[in-house]
Amino acid sequence: MGNFLEDLLSKVFKGSEKIPVNHKENFTLKPADLDGIDQWIYSSEGMEVFGKIYKNYHFKKSQINDSPQVHLLESPYANGFAVTYDHPLTPESFSKLFLAFSRRVLALGYQQVSLDRKIEEINEQVRTTEKFYLKPPIQAPLPNEKITQLYGNVSIEKISINNQPSYLKLVVTVYSDRLYQDAMPFEQLMDKVFNLET
Repeated sequence: MGNFLEDLLSKVFKGSEKIPVNHKENFTLKPADLDGIDQWIYSSEGMEVFGKIYKNYHFKKSQINDSPQVHLLESPYANGFAVTYDHPLTPESFSKLFLAFSRRVLALGYQQVSLDRKIEEINEQVRTTEKFYLKPPIQAPLPNEKITQLYGNVSIEKISINNQPSYLKLVVTVYSDRLYQDAMPFEQLMDKVFNLET
């Protein structure tokens, strides 16, 4: 009987292929999700993690790698960095760092435009990307003045593969439109995000 049912189902669904998972949704953080993030940033653990990543960012500019490894993203209209999940990061500090980066950028006057999650199946692995998208505050420029873009638009991503942390990425994309002032230097943004004394 089992073979008959299997044969019948294979004939009914003949030629059908498995459709890979591809889902995107907006979501919001609960106040409980953010409880303690600002305190964590200034805790000994948070300051150690921030300090290590900032040091490794500058090491990478000199072609030196240390753990966790930092990757540079540089182009005329977009700059950023990625941090590979590795020691001394833990799954908890990895998630806190994602939220902490968004808090540091918001503190510079940015506004959160969206927070979304994308789940996709790639080569039999499930990749989950959580992404903050932040923009400079919208303002009407004064007559004969250009619009400020601060450092440009900022996206912060947390990527996991099969529910295991993989890497974090922060990318700044600048406007090249003549209506906008030139973006402030990316290095200055890095200094402000990572300098916990300000």
